[in-house]
Amino acid sequence: MIALLAGRVERVGEDGVVVDVNGVGYLAFCSARTLSRVPSHGEPVRLLIETHVREDHIHLYGFVDEAERLWFRLLNTVQGVGARTALALLGSLSPDQLAHSIAAQDKAAITRAEGVGPKLAGRILIELKDKALSLSPGPTLATVTDGAAADAISALVNLGYQRGDAYGAIAEVARRLGSEARLDTLIKAGLKELGR
Repeated sequence: MIALLAGRVERVGEDGVVVDVNGVGYLAFCSARTLSRVPSHGEPVRLLIETHVREDHIHLYGFVDEAERLWFRLLNTVQGVGARTALALLGSLSPDQLAHSIAAQDKAAITRAEGVGPKLAGRILIELKDKALSLSPGPTLATVTDGAAADAISALVNLGYQRGDAYGAIAEVARRLGSEARLDTLIKAGLKELGR
């Protein structure tokens, strides 16, 4: 199993890059985000690799960082999401944006990726909502998981709501009410949001 390629850029295409490793060219399919960070021809490059082996082919998928590779693996666990769809999602949303969109149950953000319609976006949101917060949160998640907002999410979870649902409700009301909203106000508004 190939897990890493380190070599020189031979060619960059619209959906992948050929990496020359000691005279052998490996084609790694990549997201638009990864391709935008690949250096020019002849420059050194290092890609984390996810290898898919099937009866009729071996495909390599390349990533510039571990977060993107983790999300690729996670997205592929959702029924109806294949490698191309996962790469399209990772090309339109960074790992942090994807985590935030799923935790907030933001279907519109998910459907911006090519090949993701409302039905598939809904399945992604449902199947991954509790897993989104377990991945390393970025700055977009930190604003909702700190202070009064974090306490409000915890309170809703203690009342029996799923963490993903509680997060989505508090993220929405915190956006409307601002960062200075008090805990009791966030909880009340969060309960109203969940009751819709």
